[in-house]
Amino acid sequence: MAISSSYLSHLKDLFSPFGQITIRKMFGGAGVYCDGAIFAITGDEGLWFKVDDITRAEFEQAGCARFTYEFDNGKTGSMSYYSAPDEIYDDADALKHWTQLALGAASRSQKKPKKTAKKPTKR
Repeated sequence: MAISSSYLSHLKDLFSPFGQITIRKMFGGAGVYCDGAIFAITGDEGLWFKVDDITRAEFEQAGCARFTYEFDNGKTGSMSYYSAPDEIYDDADALKHWTQLALGAASRSQKKPKKTAKKPTKR
């Protein structure tokens, strides 16, 4: 089942206070981006926020489930995303807290530009 455009519009409105929100459909779901950085993914079964080593424990302590998927061969994979707590939809403080954790993880995961070696100067 495809994600409804009304749900995606709702997500754009929900997260708009945090920056420029764009959504890109992918693999039957969608990536949710803020100012160009992916901080959440969504699909038929919910919304998951990006986590890293700094934020993972807080999501786990809140009982959030890790995003997992099944391969064609029956094996299970996972990604660094955890389910969004339900309270983000009715509590502005909760929305701000959990979204900022995800945005921080997204910011830290963005690839840094490679340093280029300086050319030796001629004397």
